[in-house]
Parts: sequence; structure tokens; C-alpha cells
Amino acid sequence: MPKLLMVTTIPETLESFLLPYALHFRQSGWQVDALAGGSFEPFPWRETHFHHTHQVTWSRSPLHAGNFLGTPGRIRQLVRREGYDIVHVHTPVAAFVTRMALGSLPRAQRPRVVYTAHGFHFHPKGRPLRNAAFVTLEWLAGHFTDDLVVMSEADEAAARAFGLVPRGHLHRMPGIGLDLQHYSAEPLPPAALVDARRGWGEGGRPYLLAVAEFIPRKRHADLLTAFARLGPEWPQLQLALAGRGALEADLRAQVQALGLTDRVHFLGFRRDIPALLQGAAAVVLTSEQEGLPRCLLEAMSAGTPIVATRIRGVVDLLEGQLGLMYDVGDVNALEAALRDVLRDPAAAQARAQAARAGMLRYDVQHLIQLHEHLYASAPATVRAGVRHA
Repeated sequence: MPKLLMVTTIPETLESFLLPYALHFRQSGWQVDALAGGSFEPFPWRETHFHHTHQVTWSRSPLHAGNFLGTPGRIRQLVRREGYDIVHVHTPVAAFVTRMALGSLPRAQRPRVVYTAHGFHFHPKGRPLRNAAFVTLEWLAGHFTDDLVVMSEADEAAARAFGLVPRGHLHRMPGIGLDLQHYSAEPLPPAALVDARRGWGEGGRPYLLAVAEFIPRKRHADLLTAFARLGPEWPQLQLALAGRGALEADLRAQVQALGLTDRVHFLGFRRDIPALLQGAAAVVLTSEQEGLPRCLLEAMSAGTPIVATRIRGVVDLLEGQLGLMYDVGDVNALEAALRDVLRDPAAAQARAQAARAGMLRYDVQHLIQLHEHLYASAPATVRAGVRHA
């Protein structure tokens, strides 16, 4: 029985992106295990999708001392005991710590290591010193990476430019996959739509939707500023923010200062995104950094118009005028794009339907097939820690 270990910084990443892969390979006869920081107890899928789950402790900061005290030893012990054929790492902290931990194993004991980069932490809008630090970390861990999977043209070019992995071991895939049927543009039952918008979206009031964690790089403050400027022309327009995060208190304070408490709604973590998408005037993404944004893939699948920053990943998705893009931090351009969507909904819908027509390549079943091919293609001579010219 082949053995696969999936590694993420937190269990929620498994729930959001990787459960279809776990179930597929488990049903195909693999032993599929998971390792993450945080408890698996709240999640029912820990038993239905994985044979074993393992909890470790690490900080979200890759160089935090705690990441190198006990966790690497536990990872090595687990890998030696289970004899995994493949360790597939996701998210920067988990990927860095795990790869460096496995790099100290004797070569014969190392599994094949696959790293999916959901958007490198170095990017054109990043601070130079921070970018240099993350490039260095990725280069170091690249010495113990058999296969690097990237999601955008920009990340592929960066990986080649910095020589993160040997030639032939860099793979570009269109994201991590999406269940297109789940986000289908087919109308949902009215009751589902009413439940999704209860307390803020009744009566057919128009609304914009943002689905993003409340962290600095998502730049929610830009959206709130632009939204406030729309008030005189669209006084009934609502803004729904699906997500949670460290900046929520700051954003609530900004909402209050702008006098928008009755029009901006903090929805928390939601599992009914398809219902929120149906009826939204647009999905708005104001990030300065992404990989291949899942919220945009969801919007495209649902046929919902998009306004987003012109950054890597977004450009890959929206090239060909499939949505409106603006430069990061340009609140005036964001305001203008939102006005364009609201004043000409027919044109916005035409772009959205064109975007939906090209979604098949992002279907999760297609991505699972790509992973099957990747897992089956391991050259016998390529192991972690061996560099090739």
C-alpha cells in the first residue's frame, strides 16, 4: 500500500483545499495521513478522509525558535516509523519546517517531497528585505524538494529565476481545484438564499461580497474606503465580509468611523459561499499578494462579476477581460471599477459568463488527475537533497 502524508500549517487548510485529494487517494488504496498544527478533534473528516492525523506545534513565523526545538524531531520520527512514499507539504511555515526537518534524514530514509506553493511570500509589492528573506528560505528548502508545484505564471518565472528546484522538477498547475458543481451557477432554492443573507440582505438590497481572511495583505481597508464613497449614489448598497482574522477589531473600528455600521456586515467563517455568491453585484478582492485566489475561482464558477487587484494569479485568471482589475492600493481606481459594475450590470454579467465558460481546467477532478500523474512520475534517481544541473 503506498503511503501519503499531507502537511499543512493548520487543519483548516486541509478542510478548505485538500479533502477531495485525501478521499480520492484513500479510496484508491493509499494510506493517507495528515499532519498540522492545532487539534483535529472538531473536524469530522479526520476519520472519513484520513487513516491517521498527527498534531504538531509551530509558529506562523518560519524562523520562530519553536519551529526548530521539538517539531522537526517529531516529523522525522513519524516519517521513519511510517515509511511514507510521498510527503506533500502546503503553506509556507509547514512546508519550510518539514522540508528542512526531512533534509537531515539519511538519504535512503527520505520520502519523495512535493511542495505546492499557494503563492510565494516574496512578490513585487513586498518589502525588499522581506522578499530577500523569503527567497533565501525557499532556496534553502528547495535543496530538499523533489517537486515544486506553482499556480501562476509569475511564480513559475520566479522559481526558475531563483533556481528553487532543478530543471524538470518544477510543475505549474491551475490552482488546487474547485468542485464546479458545488459552485454552479444553477439557481439555489430560495430558502438557502434567505438563510445566507438573514439579518442583512433581505428585501433584495444589492450587495458586494469579499471572501478573505482579515490580515494586512488582504487590504480590506481599501475596500471600506472605496465603499464609503459609493454611499451617496447607492444608499441601499450593502457590503458583506466573509472571513475572520487578527484585523477584525481594527476593521470594525474603521466601519464605525466611516458611519457604515448599518451597511457593512461581518459574516465570520462561512460554509455557504455558493449562496452568498448568487445575487452579489460583485466579488471584490483587494489583496497585494495571492497564489491563484480561490474566492475568484468560486466567483467565476458561480457566474459572479469580479473586481480585483492586478497581481499574480489574478492576472492569470482574468486576462481577456473576464473581470475588472486595478493596481494595488489605488482606491480611486477601485472605486471607479465598483461604479462600473453597479452602473452597467449587463456588461458585468457578460464578463462573468465569459469567465465561467473557461472553468473546466480548474475542476478539482482535473487537478486530481494531474496529481496522480505527478505522484506516478517519480524518477528513481531523484531524492530530496540531490541537486541536478
